[in-house]
Amino acid sequence: MNGAKRSIEDTPIVFIGAGNLATNLAKALYRKGFIIKQVYSRTQESARALADVVEAPYTTHLQEVVTDAKLYIVSLKDSAFTELLPLIAANKNGALLVHTAGSLPMSVFQGHAERYGVFYPMQTFSKLREVDFREIPFFIEASREEDTVLLKGIASTLSQKVYDANSEQRKSLHLAAVFTCNFTNHMYALAAELLKRYNLPFDVMLPLIDETARKVHELDPHVAQTGPAIRYDVNVINSHLEMLAFDPEMQRLYEQISQSIHHRSTE
Repeated sequence: MNGAKRSIEDTPIVFIGAGNLATNLAKALYRKGFIIKQVYSRTQESARALADVVEAPYTTHLQEVVTDAKLYIVSLKDSAFTELLPLIAANKNGALLVHTAGSLPMSVFQGHAERYGVFYPMQTFSKLREVDFREIPFFIEASREEDTVLLKGIASTLSQKVYDANSEQRKSLHLAAVFTCNFTNHMYALAAELLKRYNLPFDVMLPLIDETARKVHELDPHVAQTGPAIRYDVNVINSHLEMLAFDPEMQRLYEQISQSIHHRSTE
């Protein structure tokens, strides 16, 4: 068991990208004893910042990325990934190339790499906030069974929640994550604007945010739903819509979401 663990941790890894996800993942793997062989980023500031933490050299030129690593973790914006893939994959014969995106199919590697896969940790990441990887689900896919085993082994050193997921499943996970995280955070931003308008701090919402999140650990989200929309309290809804007259876009959003909540509660 110890020998198997050492062989996994001895896998030299190159990070292509030094954004939010790559920064958190590289740091976590480094702390687990993995060798980060090199970091690439388009900007020197990002490349150096991550490389310094994981004790690795860095480059801002894809042509200078080393070609003898065992694993290349590519964590770039989807548009940049597609554009740069030929350069990323060049001269990496025999190496395993993976991306970390929920929205990209594994098939994007076809014709560019012999061994490829997906290493998708589903979480929101920020460079300045460290996350607990033990609670983050990883979704794994690879073109070869032995590479699936390897990627699962690496993920298992960080998290207790490691799953197989094909590209179609991962795409649906990413869509659900947009609703769960990105859209929800946008609602926080709108709430902050409203509170500021009435000289109230956003902090007063934090207990409500925390309890709302805790509830869905125990209840189905449909069961946990409360508020004027689910009972379609017309008086309250109309009052809110009047208050939002200063911002027609927010007004429309409030009305559409209220209708959606009520419609699904009556299905």
